[in-house]
Amino acid sequence: MATANTIHVDIVSAEGEIFSGAASMVFAPGSQGDLGIAPRHAPLLTLLKAGEVRVQTPDGAEQHFFVGGGALEVQPNKITVLADTAIRAKDLDEAAALAAKQRAEDALRGSIDKLEQAEAMKDLLRVAEQMKLIQKLRKGNR
Repeated sequence: MATANTIHVDIVSAEGEIFSGAASMVFAPGSQGDLGIAPRHAPLLTLLKAGEVRVQTPDGAEQHFFVGGGALEVQPNKITVLADTAIRAKDLDEAAALAAKQRAEDALRGSIDKLEQAEAMKDLLRVAEQMKLIQKLRKGNR
């Protein structure tokens, strides 16, 4: 339940709901730039690019998520993130990300048509954002 100083947030993907709860602030990678959304934000519908979604909870803690893209909707009392893929940042696997990077690079080298090249580039960008978040969290845990 949202209060005057909080807003309800749902982060969902095709795999299911990854987060549902109150937030005092949400940061997301909008397609046209990073967004900061506080309670009572104006209604908004925008696309998301691959990157980090940060949810500041009312107790001051932060939760970090990686989204592979998707959409974000802001209503008066609710934020909904509909992600292509969504992973809790602590669950990101560096080895799996490096393997995905290698597969995307191999696909890019072997691709013949523009569609294959575009898909490989999209995969590379997604993996680069995952690696950036892994490195950021690693530095924060020292």
